Amino acid sequence: MLPFVKQLEQRSRTVFITTALLIVAVIGTVDYLTGFETSFSVFYLLAIGLAAWFLGRGFAIFVSILSVVVSLGGDLARGAHFSSPLVPAWNAVIAIAFYLVVVWLLTVLRSLQRELEARVQQRTAALKEEMAERERLERELLEISEREQRRIGQDLHDSLCQHLTGTTLAVQVLEEKLAARNLPEASEANKVVELVEEGINLSRKLAKGLHPVDMEADGLMLALEEYAANSSELFKVSCRFECDLPVLIHDAATAGHLFRIAQEAVGNAIKHGKATNILIRLDASEEATVLSVKDDGVGLPEPPPKNRGMGLRIMAFRSGMIGGTFNARREEAGGTLVTCELRAKPDSEKLRRE
Repeated sequence: MLPFVKQLEQRSRTVFITTALLIVAVIGTVDYLTGFETSFSVFYLLAIGLAAWFLGRGFAIFVSILSVVVSLGGDLARGAHFSSPLVPAWNAVIAIAFYLVVVWLLTVLRSLQRELEARVQQRTAALKEEMAERERLERELLEISEREQRRIGQDLHDSLCQHLTGTTLAVQVLEEKLAARNLPEASEANKVVELVEEGINLSRKLAKGLHPVDMEADGLMLALEEYAANSSELFKVSCRFECDLPVLIHDAATAGHLFRIAQEAVGNAIKHGKATNILIRLDASEEATVLSVKDDGVGLPEPPPKNRGMGLRIMAFRSGMIGGTFNARREEAGGTLVTCELRAKPDSEKLRRE
């Protein structure tokens, strides 16, 4: 009913005025033809209600008076006789009073309805502003986090790794001096060199994890391939990356979010899913670019929890930031499939496939 009323409100005042007067004319004609023995007073409320709701109190009062005049005039024209002139006057006053009460009720209800609509619109606008502000803050926090991770990764690579490399050279010099004197501590110095070199490798992997994707278009493919190899080595699982055709991501932010989604999905598969085989795929077509991570773990619980985990929410949020569609579901054969689909944009295309 409410949508129908909304459609009617779009009509002009002229249409409502004409309709209300036409209704009075039609009902008055029927009232005249049926004689004064039958009363049609209640049917005039249709025109009065239409005028009160859409045209305001003033015109509704006019229609009320007009309805009484038409009804009384029709009865007199059909030969109605009254014992006293006060009788039709009294009937007219009663009818007008009844119509005016209806007009007052409808106009009050209409006023309340408009006030409620205004409040709803204000509240909706406030909620939209609040949601937009929250999304803006979340994006800024995420961007700040990404910048800090890149900075820390760069510092690890430029500072800590260089310092450890210098330490390795110093220990190697010490080892050579000890070996020249045939001292047994030379072998221990060699072990220290090996430990420092392991520390260098670990620091480089940490730096790569904090700043994984290069600015080049093929940086995402290379980063995912390296991440899959490192995950296999570190967590003793089979983690593979497949990409049948080169998928070039020209937007660095998009590539970074896709990598983080894959990173989070692999981490969830290993920590929570207890997976031993993980497949990362990157596919592209003319319609979309799809990143998928599939594992053979225990899968998501059935039914899915109402409050999804932080990892799933972060992945969904990252997907939304780049205009993607995120989905995580339990596979029938077991395990979990996580996908992020980016539809191609014909006007301002950030993703290109070559």
